[in-house]
Amino acid sequence: MESKFDIDALTDDRMVYIREIDASDLPAELQEEVEGAEHLYAVHAASDGERLAVVKERGLAFALARQNDYAPVTVH
Repeated sequence: MESKFDIDALTDDRMVYIREIDASDLPAELQEEVEGAEHLYAVHAASDGERLAVVKERGLAFALARQNDYAPVTVH
């Protein structure tokens, strides 16, 4: 059985993805603020990929998203 499904219908403005990033990938002025951390977690808007936040812990990234009424998902 084949039926077309609009995958874009599942995406809304409240979905974000959490992704591990290297601190060295941040702009120089932000690298100074991470206090020696090598890996951080970024929260990105699923709709356009815009980086909304960067935090030091994965759990904190999920908590931050939920506290702001976003639905977080992990990206590998």
